[in-house]
Amino acid sequence: MEFEINLKPKIKKFELFTKRVMETSFIGGYQSAFKGVGLEFAGHREYTPNDDARLIDWRASIRSNKLLIKEFVEERNLNVFFLVDVSSSMVFGSTEKLKNEYAAELAVSLCYAIIEAGDSVGFALFSDKLVKKSKPEMGMKQFIGFSRAIVDPKAYGGRFDLGSALRFLSSFIPRNSLVILVSDFIGLKKGFEKDLKIAGKKFDMVSIMLRDPRDRTLPKGSQQVLISDPYSGEEFIIDPNLIGEKYERYVKEEEDRIKRLFTKAGIDVLPLSTDRPFMAPVLNFFLRRHRKWR
Repeated sequence: MEFEINLKPKIKKFELFTKRVMETSFIGGYQSAFKGVGLEFAGHREYTPNDDARLIDWRASIRSNKLLIKEFVEERNLNVFFLVDVSSSMVFGSTEKLKNEYAAELAVSLCYAIIEAGDSVGFALFSDKLVKKSKPEMGMKQFIGFSRAIVDPKAYGGRFDLGSALRFLSSFIPRNSLVILVSDFIGLKKGFEKDLKIAGKKFDMVSIMLRDPRDRTLPKGSQQVLISDPYSGEEFIIDPNLIGEKYERYVKEEEDRIKRLFTKAGIDVLPLSTDRPFMAPVLNFFLRRHRKWR
């Protein structure tokens, strides 16, 4: 199935946008929310009354005849891996941005912040098959590679198989990597729960549930609407006035069920909507996570 996705011109926009991100607390928020692998000794400095006395290095203090404390810097070396849904349902939008456009802007912005923080980034684009993959690497070359991959129209289409994508992670990236999963979670197959639990134990995972307003509500006041299944292409004529409330109730119950499954697996869930900017919700998420693990 072919899709016309006007994303390639957005690479320049991504670069301009990420420079603007640098002027916000986005990168600092990421660093505080996702800690590095440990602390590295950086040297000594003279003790002050405001310092923790437990940090005093008594041997060094005796040698220098003054109170010295040890200083450490965070040794990050995080492997961050983006697992991005590029199935057919992501090529939809009732706002100015398709879900895949919104997801691309979000993912490359996070990628830029991660690379600027000194961490490694890898990615995989998936539908019911693995479309493109790259192991975690550092540097702007990886940012450019990710940007080009996620705006490639040929990457989009197909059904949605989360279980297969989660099983792929175990053989491709190191244990304890940070995994950022971006999807609308529409079209989930039965049986993915076991793979989700395994992935939740092996990795530090964050799930971003990205939805368009029409994924949650049908247009009001319309007599009849033509809709199509994103995977089969089958078309239906519906009356939103007759099934609107039932549709909204079903979607809410399904979203709540997905959130419970992810939370039970130890995976944080961040819901986003394409009709609202992602910057504030993501920064608030960083803050909540920092407080949680502080």
